Amino acid sequence: MTLETSIEYIKGVGPEKAKLIRNVLGISIVEDFLNFFPLRYLDKSKIHKIAQLHEVSTDVQMKGKITSVQEIQTGKTKRLSAKFNDDTGTMDLVWFQYSKWMKEQLPINKEIYIFGKINVFNNQFSMPHPEIEPDEKKEGDNRLKPIYPSSEKLTKRGLNQKFFQNVLRNICMEIPNLIQENFPDYLMKAFKFMSRQHTYLNIHFPKDAEHFKKADYRLRFEESFFFQLGYGLKKIHHKSHTAGNPFPIVGDYFNNFYKHHLPFDLTGAQKRVLKEIRQDMKRPIQMNRLLQGDVGSGKTMVALLTMLIAKDNGFQSCMMAPTEILAQQHYNGIKELLENTEVNVKLLTGSTKKSDRKIIHEELENGELSILVGTHAVLEDKVKFKNLGLAIIDEQHRFGVAQRAKLWAKNKIPPHILVMTATPIPRTLAMSFYSDLDVSVIDEMPVGRKPIITAHRREKDRAYVYNFCREEIQKGRQVYFVYPLIEESETLDYKNLMTGLENVMDNFPKYNVTMLHGQMRPEEKDAAMSYFASGKAEIMVATTVIEVGVNVPNASVMVIESAERFGLSQLHQLRGRVGRGAEQSYCILMTSDKLSSDSRTRIKTMVETNDGFKISEVDMQLRGPGDILGTQQSGVVDFKRLDLINDSTIIKITKNTVEKILKTDPLLTNPDNQILKNYYLRQYKGKNKWSKIS
Repeated sequence: MTLETSIEYIKGVGPEKAKLIRNVLGISIVEDFLNFFPLRYLDKSKIHKIAQLHEVSTDVQMKGKITSVQEIQTGKTKRLSAKFNDDTGTMDLVWFQYSKWMKEQLPINKEIYIFGKINVFNNQFSMPHPEIEPDEKKEGDNRLKPIYPSSEKLTKRGLNQKFFQNVLRNICMEIPNLIQENFPDYLMKAFKFMSRQHTYLNIHFPKDAEHFKKADYRLRFEESFFFQLGYGLKKIHHKSHTAGNPFPIVGDYFNNFYKHHLPFDLTGAQKRVLKEIRQDMKRPIQMNRLLQGDVGSGKTMVALLTMLIAKDNGFQSCMMAPTEILAQQHYNGIKELLENTEVNVKLLTGSTKKSDRKIIHEELENGELSILVGTHAVLEDKVKFKNLGLAIIDEQHRFGVAQRAKLWAKNKIPPHILVMTATPIPRTLAMSFYSDLDVSVIDEMPVGRKPIITAHRREKDRAYVYNFCREEIQKGRQVYFVYPLIEESETLDYKNLMTGLENVMDNFPKYNVTMLHGQMRPEEKDAAMSYFASGKAEIMVATTVIEVGVNVPNASVMVIESAERFGLSQLHQLRGRVGRGAEQSYCILMTSDKLSSDSRTRIKTMVETNDGFKISEVDMQLRGPGDILGTQQSGVVDFKRLDLINDSTIIKITKNTVEKILKTDPLLTNPDNQILKNYYLRQYKGKNKWSKIS
């Protein structure tokens, strides 16, 4: 038997069962079975009493006697029921699927052990489909008993817990011949790991709780380590094969702006991030950096200063945003900041007039245009730069790999890449899944920025909420009312938006109200936005189209209707549309009276904190890492034991360990590291560029 042996050749399996296991569990070879880990363990040294069952929530072992058995018919369905007694009470054992021989072979009035999960109905305990073991046949071994993932389809065909335990026992007997070490001696000693053979033995059939703990830690460490190693090797491959234009100069454009036009002092976090970017761009290697920063933390200013460094070195820059509204906002902000400088900046979107496009194309090609801000329109083949040296991508998860590659091709030597996101990604997740990027985090808000006060209100509070909004408007402020828009029910939501608009207009007759939603034409959106931004409208009724790209410092109140229908990340992004000025701002979350457990958690989190990173941690607990990263990348989070939420310490340790190894031995040529290289290539062959060149 080898790790690649088909499972049908494992003792106790055979072709028929193998086919079923492949279809239901996706297990094809011996190695798959070895990595088919127990969900939990039953402590066989413990025997629970019926009188103690109120304290138990997992599988239990009990000792007693079956005193009677009967078949019960309800309508067309039958079930088998047995009374089970111990010296503290009586409970029912129930089988919903059973055969005639089962009824006949149940041991009556004999000491037995039963194993299973407890159900409670009307304060009565029962155990459906228990495993039964006669007292005289009970195994002398009191190890933790593994409980494997299963399904009704498998159980009905006899592939129960006992089957999986027997199959894994048969495989584990062969472990000395199957499992080879994958860590060098220096790592084994440094972390005091048990051997890999003992790790697998003690994950399937732990000697005791302490042995299980050590085996579990080693497997979590191993998964994180080799994942980090793969990304580290990929990064080294990228840096050794991707040349970039060095930007050694910080010159007049940067210094003049920094000394005379910077509207506020940079935060310590902004200065730190700029230094990291500066170090990257000094070298003749393409920068590939992710810039994370919460809403309002000052990412755009860092981006502008980086573009001025490119200008000082004789190169052009472009900034690409996913929507016209966001591109327009970036353009307006950058143009205003550069108003009294000689830096030429222009905007290119799908709505740009033909005559303006012609000028942009000419100025890009002759080098007169230093900074181009735009949408996907920047990627068109006819958009040609004289010497593009820096590409900044905002909300990069909204752009596909092919689109980003088009940007790279805009120059013979690929431009430096800075990708930005205002969606805080949990630090654990960023460390793991952006390991191929260098990650910078702006985790400090500008001085003087007041935290937004967030409140939860229900329908009965609506009159109070409206009155509060009127008071804010009377102070000269502006208000957003935001309604959900979900694609599956667009028509219904559009109706809700229009009803909401009428409701707001009825309750605020003295004030001008404007509306913004995704079905409007670009010029209509711009007009509505300009009307609100200029202060001519005191109230904007909108959908989530304002989630990104709306910057009205005078807007101090955000009322989010049906807030329970929004995800945490979206609620946080929406809230970031207020609090952009000097005045105190407020976010009011309106919900129905009935909330699900997850909705309550989301609303409570929003009320308690403004910290986007804390919010993202809760979001990951609720939704899982795949949803946070987006569907394109969700497949990479399929770890078998590593938990991205709870194993942040392991991820940090493995990341630091991998970095130290690759710093001294970047291609794993050291004899001590051959074991790492060989295992990595066997496990990840074809999944990583590095494996193709090694």
